[in-house]
Amino acid sequence: MGQDGSGTGMGRREFLGRMALAGGALLPIAATNASAVGDRNRAAPEARSATRGPHLDLEEATIADLQAAMAAGRLTSLELVRRYQERIEAIDRNGPCLNSVIENNPEAEAIAASLDAERRTKGVRGPLHGIPVLIKDNIDTADRMRTTAGSLALLGSRPARDATVAQRLRAAGAVILGKTNLSEWANMRSGRSSSGWSGRGGQTRNPYVLTHNPCGSSSGSAVAVSANLCVAALGTETDGSIVCPSHINGVVGIKPTVGLTSRAGVVPISHNQDTVGPHARTVRDAAILLGALAGVDPRDAATAASDGRSMADYTRGLDPNGLRGARIGVARKTFFGYSAHADRVIEEAIAVLRTQGAILVDPADLPSAEEMSTSPAELEVLLYDLKADMAAYLATRVPDAAHPELPMVRTLAQLIAFNESHRMEEMTFFGQDLFEEAQAKGSLTDAAYTEALAACRRMGGREGIDAVMDRYQLDALIAPTGGPAWPTDHVNGDHFLGASSAPAAIAGYPIINVPAGSVFGLPIGISFMGRAWSEPALIKLAYAYEQASRARKAPEYREGLAGA
Repeated sequence: MGQDGSGTGMGRREFLGRMALAGGALLPIAATNASAVGDRNRAAPEARSATRGPHLDLEEATIADLQAAMAAGRLTSLELVRRYQERIEAIDRNGPCLNSVIENNPEAEAIAASLDAERRTKGVRGPLHGIPVLIKDNIDTADRMRTTAGSLALLGSRPARDATVAQRLRAAGAVILGKTNLSEWANMRSGRSSSGWSGRGGQTRNPYVLTHNPCGSSSGSAVAVSANLCVAALGTETDGSIVCPSHINGVVGIKPTVGLTSRAGVVPISHNQDTVGPHARTVRDAAILLGALAGVDPRDAATAASDGRSMADYTRGLDPNGLRGARIGVARKTFFGYSAHADRVIEEAIAVLRTQGAILVDPADLPSAEEMSTSPAELEVLLYDLKADMAAYLATRVPDAAHPELPMVRTLAQLIAFNESHRMEEMTFFGQDLFEEAQAKGSLTDAAYTEALAACRRMGGREGIDAVMDRYQLDALIAPTGGPAWPTDHVNGDHFLGASSAPAAIAGYPIINVPAGSVFGLPIGISFMGRAWSEPALIKLAYAYEQASRARKAPEYREGLAGA
């Protein structure tokens, strides 16, 4: 067994069991004793049923649907919170056992009741008033919930204040229902990880085929939205962590321009690429959530660039005829060809775009596509940033007075040491090679770093998205978001075939995933990407495609693949 900082032997069960001493509210709702917590963190159990859970009227409900019910007096926010909690109990903790919600908010019912009273006496704050949302467990909340990035190492400290995006959700009247599981440390601990697994939360499962992977790192957020455990959720992305799980779990995901949404109070990887964005079942709902988040934040210098470029309402341009006359490029080189199944679905999506009046430029390849597919520059930037940005974030944490026996970590080196001393709990399936590579890096003034950063911006922007959009005068680019979900494999790690998120990631540009179809019961998504600050245009195009295709299908929690 590993040792904690005080030298007391502590396995996973006892480690998390100590967290329960202050009250079950600090733990996921299934973890009512140390044994239950240990069970949650082993390989995912076989589904006990294919139940769709209680409150079927919530399936595929939109924000507008829920607001209409509350306005008419047929529903309250408190009732809505309780119904979603019951669905989490039935579907996430039992039944299919999706394991997407790492923790419920013990204050959610009180917050909802207060918002109900405010609705009666003062009216509503806006479209999110009383709406329950989930947020990823790397987004700080200074309340009775934890913020751990899925790691046991952060159980000994707490955030001193809410992340800005959490503050803005609360100010908009949303109810933070709980925290979602994720790929631990946003999938930046090891190159051999299994997406959706964390030391604290265990393995999240794909709601379409339970043996298959949910992708990451925002696995729990996308799964919870897809399974109707909430109406919307927040994820974070450095490269693919919003759009990949949204594609694989059949929901909409918006990865905004870096600087449109604040990263203050979010466990970081890279200040150059990190961003916070929404998951929802519809483009409209995702746009509503984005409007609540966007704007300048003094706590995050990158958001200064959003001044005059952000919007409080991204639904204003929604138009079912929004594809008519739009010039859309098909980015084929390196983004097609790795999955015949994904290619077939996207070819059908292209036909829909053409039928709806879009002007297709096909192909519209990025000049830098092949260079990006082989360049080590992005990983070099992320490793340098991780070391510096993690230390800056950890310095904002404060000791957990309720658990002084648990260690605090302040640097990446201390995180590495913690994992080594808790190998049985934290490194059950994979190691921390990326952490170790990052720790070996120097400062952000090193030539290796500055040259890699310049290369990323050139490949993604000037010789990537900007170049092809300039050449063909495009409104957007499209590509398959990725291939079908793979079987979860804790022995060998993830089996990625390919993805299209890198250009937007390294340039800091926006990208939106929309469900496009499925193969063998596994969802496939299409990505719309464009220049910096082009969210309004991309949302308009994505919405028009969504309305024409109606490709999203609710999950059925299958034990195996559907027929071809």
